[in-house]
Amino acid sequence: ELPPPMALTHVEAGVMTLTFNRVDKKNSITRAMYAALADGLERAAQDAAVRVALIQGDATVFSAGNDIGDFQNAPADPGPREQQPVWRFLRAIATFPKPIVAAVCGPAVGVGTTLLLHCDLVYAGDNAAFALPFVNLGLVPEAGSSLLLPQMLGYHRAAEALLLGEPFMAEAALEVGLVNRVLPPTECNAAAQQQARKLAAKPLASLIETKRLMKGGQQAAVLARMDEEGQLFGRMLHEPAAREAFAAFAERRKPDFSKI
Repeated sequence: ELPPPMALTHVEAGVMTLTFNRVDKKNSITRAMYAALADGLERAAQDAAVRVALIQGDATVFSAGNDIGDFQNAPADPGPREQQPVWRFLRAIATFPKPIVAAVCGPAVGVGTTLLLHCDLVYAGDNAAFALPFVNLGLVPEAGSSLLLPQMLGYHRAAEALLLGEPFMAEAALEVGLVNRVLPPTECNAAAQQQARKLAAKPLASLIETKRLMKGGQQAAVLARMDEEGQLFGRMLHEPAAREAFAAFAERRKPDFSKI
């Protein structure tokens, strides 16, 4: 018997729901999961029967971010970067023409937060905890977040989130405009589904053009920034600071960057 897929795809009432389904590993994202998410979004962008995409996790956890072991231990992907699963996913979510809704409960770490910057509506459980610990891992932000987060939060708040990398809770996310509404965790996915279905009942051309107008022709700049971030991220992943951060994480100790 095959294990259940780590990312589920379900289409109903014009809504494609993409669910992180790896709760035992805090929904940390593997390359296989990125590939499944990219497949779903690429299909949804083309499929006239899909009017809205919805991304959700579990009532206890949205996503702990990238699966570190999967990224460290797997051999490098052959072929151009554009075909690699993480890149396909980031490109698909950044260029997705239709509305994207997200339901976020529990921890949303790294890409678990940065992917939300590409969503149109975000609903959070009151247990949601957002964290962007890139600097603390000796890395740089990804998914265009170094461009989008200062725009959304203002420079100083973005600097607090990206330079200090300390978690912030659902109420703070609501205050800065990262989420639309905070709900009890057990109601969050259903509420997001309800909003997605409301959108799916509206004229698709109007949704697509309104989203395009609001984005203000920024897509090329976002993709260029993602590319720049990705090159730095890939390089820094193998440098001493990241190695020390991951070793400290594995050994459950505080990292020491004083000699780096």
